Amino acid sequence: MGKRKEKEPSIFRQEMKRDWNTFKRLSGKKKLGFFWDYYKLPTALILTLIICVCVFAHMLWEGQRPCRLRVCVVLNTEESCSYWFNNFISDLQQDGAEGDVDVNEDQPFDYDNSYYYLYEMEVMTQVSAQRIDVAICNADMYEYLLALNACATLDTFLPEELYNSLLEKEMLDYNTANLTEDEYGEVDLSDGIDGCYAINLDGTEFADTYNQTEDNEPLYAVIISNTEHLDDSITLIEALVE
Repeated sequence: MGKRKEKEPSIFRQEMKRDWNTFKRLSGKKKLGFFWDYYKLPTALILTLIICVCVFAHMLWEGQRPCRLRVCVVLNTEESCSYWFNNFISDLQQDGAEGDVDVNEDQPFDYDNSYYYLYEMEVMTQVSAQRIDVAICNADMYEYLLALNACATLDTFLPEELYNSLLEKEMLDYNTANLTEDEYGEVDLSDGIDGCYAINLDGTEFADTYNQTEDNEPLYAVIISNTEHLDDSITLIEALVE
């Protein structure tokens, strides 16, 4: 039998071996320059893939992490209400129940902004994904939540005693939900659903502290109708109206 002919290595392996031999002969800084010149594109792709995997893993972990309350805060000012919420969270967690409280103060919502539709999409996504239990918001966001029919009807969601107390103090906002414009800009009033959907926070300590505006724009507290954390949402409402 004739001598078996060895298979030649692929061009890719030959180039890799050549590059590796060159890389070993270079000094420290030249090694980095050589690597960057020849492998910056594959390196960038690998780093991008790693970042995407890490972001996805973080999102998955966040979704699995126990959470007892998610609050979206959109004030009429640039003030931060972190101090108030830090105290509220500290009091809430004294019951020892499992789960974190997530407070998002980074969500703007302003119809005067030309990119308001991006805010709408963000809010819609957060509501549909059940990432908001309670919204403390300006009139613009409240209007959009009404259009989405995302506001809980407070006469059925709140305890009777709390509801009657807010009704007596005239803090409940009676409004119409489910009204949206069609492609011609018209609204069909027959689609509207009337009810009490928000608490007007005017006159509360929270609003007096964090809603100092020249034109006295209102600030509302809304329980999102698909909330999975109703008990803690009610606890937050009680703290806000004290």
